[in-house]
Amino acid sequence: MATAMAATAAERTVLEEEFRWLLHAEVHAVLRQLQDILKEASLRFTLPGSGTEGPAKQENFILGSCSTDQVKGVLTLQGDALSQADVNLKMPRNNQLLHLAFREDKQWKLQQIQDARNHVSQAIYLLANRDENYQFKTGAEVLKLMDAVMLQLTRARNRLTTPATLTLPEIAASGLTRMFAPSLPSDLLVNVYINLNKLCLTVYQLHALQPNSTKNFRPAGGSVLHSPGAMFEWGAQRLEVSHVHKVECVVPWLNDALVYFTVSLQLCQQLKDKISVFSSYWSYRPF
Repeated sequence: MATAMAATAAERTVLEEEFRWLLHAEVHAVLRQLQDILKEASLRFTLPGSGTEGPAKQENFILGSCSTDQVKGVLTLQGDALSQADVNLKMPRNNQLLHLAFREDKQWKLQQIQDARNHVSQAIYLLANRDENYQFKTGAEVLKLMDAVMLQLTRARNRLTTPATLTLPEIAASGLTRMFAPSLPSDLLVNVYINLNKLCLTVYQLHALQPNSTKNFRPAGGSVLHSPGAMFEWGAQRLEVSHVHKVECVVPWLNDALVYFTVSLQLCQQLKDKISVFSSYWSYRPF
């Protein structure tokens, strides 16, 4: 009995020493690794033209789709903003070619990229507040930090993987419709958004429903991508979507950022798991 108790005491001593080493050494090693990865992710969002400062460089992306050739064009991305758009739309009814381009004095901020970058910056800030000289006293303290960092990283990832669901009136009221010169025809709506590592452009062609129309008018709810037949009311008119054209392009650095988010979240979870393992050796919470 005494031997068993001695063995238990010895095991406890070893576990306590290992736990102290985890708190004082391995935690900081993981935090350094996380900071390095997230700084790389942050650089993907800034895309500086030279050095670490200065305006973001312009990148041209050719829009394409395997299902339609009605829309062709190029979008120019500059950091978190669309600085130029040059789009040709072949009208289905008469095959007339319609050219759409941004005004030269305007840029369209992509809120998804802005938000993702801000969440990454917040995660880096949380990690930087626990530098090498900081002594973690309990496992609970580490878990709390990891939860806070993971929350920011999950939000950053979700902003890129989950585009906003908008109603057609919200798209019609968007400032994006006022970015074009000449102005968009009244029977067109345009939406731009990020989905995973892709920059997506959707063009909706509309037609007015006549007052004597026998169609049952039911306004469509919010959606990332509306379908033909979707209806809405705008001003004094009732409108219906007649054609939908979606084209997209892959943005390589967005893919890099998503990979960095995934790796960072895995590192956080692994550290949380190591901390939690020690709690299973005690009948009470030692941290």
